[in-house]
Amino acid sequence: MKLRVFPVKLAAILFFSTLLFFVACQKENSQTGTPDEQEIEAAKVSSEADGDAETVFNGVFDDAFGVSDEVGIAGTGVFGRVTACPDVIIERLNQPNAFPVRVTLDFGTTGCVGRDGHYRRGKVITEYTNRLIIPGAMATTTFDGFYFDSIHVEGTHKIKNTSVVATPVTSRQFTVNVINGKLTKPNGNYIEWNSEKIITQIEGLGTNNPLDDIFRVEGSSRGKVRRDNLIVLWESRITEPLIKRFNCHWIVKGKVRTVRANASANTPWVAVLDFGTGNCDNQATITINGTTYQITLR
Repeated sequence: MKLRVFPVKLAAILFFSTLLFFVACQKENSQTGTPDEQEIEAAKVSSEADGDAETVFNGVFDDAFGVSDEVGIAGTGVFGRVTACPDVIIERLNQPNAFPVRVTLDFGTTGCVGRDGHYRRGKVITEYTNRLIIPGAMATTTFDGFYFDSIHVEGTHKIKNTSVVATPVTSRQFTVNVINGKLTKPNGNYIEWNSEKIITQIEGLGTNNPLDDIFRVEGSSRGKVRRDNLIVLWESRITEPLIKRFNCHWIVKGKVRTVRANASANTPWVAVLDFGTGNCDNQATITINGTTYQITLR
C-alpha cells in the first residue's frame, strides 16, 4: 500500500504545532504587572541569583584550599566547620610523585549538616597540579551528585595561582573561573553562571593562621536565571571590590552591578548588590532605580 500525503492537512498540522510551541515559550517567559514592576522584578531576581552563585562557588574556593597543607592551607572552608564528614579520598595520579593529585570530598548519600548550618551530600572532586600557594599551581573542581542544601550543584571551578614569584612572598593572587556553573532547585528553578574573577590576598601573608587571611575579589560574571515563569539573562561587574575572609562563609563587603543582557546603555533598571560594611552575616541589600531591598544570602 502506498503512503498518501495530503499537503493541506500536513501544513495545518505543522502550523498548529508551531503555534503551540510559540505560545508555550511565551508563557514560560511571561510576567504580570506593569512594565516598571516587571523590570524591577527581573533586576531583583538576576541580582539575587548572582549573589547566590557567588556565595556557593566562593565556598568551593575555600574548600579546595582547606583539605590540607599539602594541597593548600588546612582548615579553611568546610574543614573549619564540619565534624562528621566528608570522607577524604586521595589518589596520586603519577606515583610516586606527590602531584598531580586527585582529592575527592565524599559527603555520602545521606550527607551531613555542618557548623555553618548547611547540608551537603554527594562528591566534590578536585585535581591539583601543585600546592595552591605555589605560583603556577592549578586546581580544577567538578561535582558528582553534589547538593548544597537542596540545590544540585554542577559545573567546573578552576583556580590558578597567578602570583609573581618572589622571596619572601609579598603578595598572592589567583585567577578563578566558573565554567557552566548551574544551581538547580527541586522545583525546577535554576541559575546558570559563568564567572571570571581575580582574587588577591591583602592580609594574613605573615602568619600560618588561615583564619586571618583576607582577600579582594574583582571581575565579572554572566548568567541566566529561571524563577517560576520568569527567565532572565544578565551580566554583572564588581564595582567595589568584594572582600572575603576564610573565617566567614559569606562575602562581607563590596558591590556588584547587575543588568539584563543586551539592555540599553542608559537603562534605569540596574541592580546594585551591596554585601555590607564588613560584618560576617548573610544580609545584603539590592538597590534598583533608587529603591533598596533587604535580602538574605544563601
